[in-house]
Amino acid sequence: MVIPPAVRPPRLFDYLKPYVLKMHFTNKFVHAQVIHSPTATVACSASSQEKALRETMEVTRDVAAASKIGKILGERLLMKDIPAVTIHMKKEQRYHGKVKAVIDSVRGAGVKLL
Repeated sequence: MVIPPAVRPPRLFDYLKPYVLKMHFTNKFVHAQVIHSPTATVACSASSQEKALRETMEVTRDVAAASKIGKILGERLLMKDIPAVTIHMKKEQRYHGKVKAVIDSVRGAGVKLL
């Protein structure tokens, strides 16, 4: 008698939480983007490297720049009708400093965090 292989259900994670917030910090700039994970495309992004933002900021790498990037990203998400995102932090990232500034300002702009 042959036992058929188990049937796996589809991965629900891709459909329950499709938008993921990822942050990247360099010595000069702050980058944040929201990725639509089922299609692996960038839904929205903001960076302190953008020409329009560089002129308005004094420093492009500190906590104030990170909070401004989070606020701009939150506004862009709401303009694209993306009401909620999940957060993906790297292993070495902690909820402190620039990471906290980005997350709190995205939350303050009106985007729900799952």
